[in-house]
Amino acid sequence: MAHLLGAEGLHLEYPTRVVFDSVTLGIEEGDRIGIVGRNGDGKSSLIAMLAGRLDPDGGRVTVRGGTTIGVLDQADTLDDALTVGTAVVGDAPEHEWAGDAKVRDVIAGLLADLDWEASVASLSGGQRRRVALAALLTGDWDVLVLDEPTNHLDVEAITWLAGHLKTRWARNAGALLVVTHDRWFLDEVCTATWEVHDRIVEPFEGGYAAYILQRVERDRMAAASEAKRQNLARKELAWLRRGAPARTSKPKFRIEAANTLIEDVPEIRNKTELQSLAVSRLGKDVVDLLDAGVAYDGHEVLKDVEWRIAPGERTGILGVNGAGKSTLLGLVAGTTVPSSGRVKRGKTVQVRTLTQRTSELEQHWDDPVRTVIEGLRTSYTFGAGSKAQDLTPGQLLERLGFSSAQLSTRVKELSGGQQRRLQLLLVLLDQPNVLILDEPTNDMDTDMLAAIEDLLDSWPGTLLVVSHDRYFLERVTDQQYAVMGGRLRHLPGGVDEYLRLRAAQSTSRSSSEERSDEAERGGRTASAPALSGAELRAAEKELASLERRMQKLNDQVDRAKHALADHDQSDYAGLGERMKAIQAQQDEVAELELRWFELTEQLG
Repeated sequence: MAHLLGAEGLHLEYPTRVVFDSVTLGIEEGDRIGIVGRNGDGKSSLIAMLAGRLDPDGGRVTVRGGTTIGVLDQADTLDDALTVGTAVVGDAPEHEWAGDAKVRDVIAGLLADLDWEASVASLSGGQRRRVALAALLTGDWDVLVLDEPTNHLDVEAITWLAGHLKTRWARNAGALLVVTHDRWFLDEVCTATWEVHDRIVEPFEGGYAAYILQRVERDRMAAASEAKRQNLARKELAWLRRGAPARTSKPKFRIEAANTLIEDVPEIRNKTELQSLAVSRLGKDVVDLLDAGVAYDGHEVLKDVEWRIAPGERTGILGVNGAGKSTLLGLVAGTTVPSSGRVKRGKTVQVRTLTQRTSELEQHWDDPVRTVIEGLRTSYTFGAGSKAQDLTPGQLLERLGFSSAQLSTRVKELSGGQQRRLQLLLVLLDQPNVLILDEPTNDMDTDMLAAIEDLLDSWPGTLLVVSHDRYFLERVTDQQYAVMGGRLRHLPGGVDEYLRLRAAQSTSRSSSEERSDEAERGGRTASAPALSGAELRAAEKELASLERRMQKLNDQVDRAKHALADHDQSDYAGLGERMKAIQAQQDEVAELELRWFELTEQLG
């Protein structure tokens, strides 16, 4: 493979510290490199030097002659005066860019829902990010350097981007450098990982899962002093090997070594113990949404939502921006009033929400972190059964990555990630029994995400999470739902099922538009069904039968979940058997839903 660019003896320092010292690296054709490390350790500075945007204080960067480098900045650099179309393809005539398959694919994948003539100034943060990405990806580059490309993107856009980068070049052509905290994305796209730490850049083979394995081996062999970090990494490795969707078949994952490392690591969560403690804290009733609907100015955002939230439930919520996820969580939290139906709330329920805003910290803006936690209780209990721990606020801050020196820092001087972690801590220390997390991974590095996941593993309550971070969502929740078409839909197949449904929706819309266009051209109506006669009647009959069966099973699952509260909470074996039976019913619903969807497509 040909050499594209490299660095020799890089040295970078600021007045207060040295960031890199004698770093030497090489990038070859075919490299797909993910860059990880703690916030502030120099990841963005490293790629800025490699891309020629930042001069090192020592050493040099060499680039093969004729090599083109495209860069996506973490900051928003779009010109507000441009339209979407001009920002993406410039002044190129339509027949030029429309005739390029790569450009069409990028536009369809990232900008299908945007008005081509809309002003960039009118776009939201997420939309601007997609436009910036599209403008970069429509170009021809030998090397792509992406700084946090998944920021503000939803699950669908992230999945599309991963697929695009995997097929953009031939296997041994082009090169990719990407800084991201999205661990699913790292695993999906990257074949090598660089960890930035302690003034050096340490290379590892494979994506995120392989990196975790090698890091655990490194820490163990070196008998590193960071025992806490090693234990978190081993716990994460255990999840990756035992149950992380789509990761256990990675060829670079050395199975025997991984199994040896995790043989004494227990399951990440004792679901039965946590459920038992949640029932004792919450009782039988949590929050029930009964045929709930919400409308604003005549526009129906949610309709006929039936959701009975169980004690100890851990649920992830998916949906496109504007689908109604925040409205749904508002119904649960009590901040949104239903326009129809009703919300039934248990007497002991205490809901707290970690919002995307940091306004909750404003009252502490000028206070040192130490002063903020001094007014709190002296200890808090986390975990269940034999694993229950009493922790002080200071110990919890330490688990979330705060050093002793940072306790004297004023809140307004903390980084965005530190403020987010302090905000989460204050929410947890309020001791709610229902916790709602709205995009909690913003501004977090991968080590901090692992620490937060570890803390949530021992949190005994009902957890509802909205996040575009697929890895985090799958890691901390046991099931997922989607808000689609104003309704709440269970996803037994998880995120993969959601993506299939969204893809099918898009295909169905495209087919309907094509049929409508053909009908207009031919002077016919476009409403003729795909089936006719006996086939049509049989399909309609089967569809009605499926809906009745799914409703019956969902009712049985709801009753079974509530019945867990009446079961002997010390009978872990019995509770486990009941939960297995519930899972079997949910699996049957999943199969029926797939058939239901096939029929609705045919009846189109």
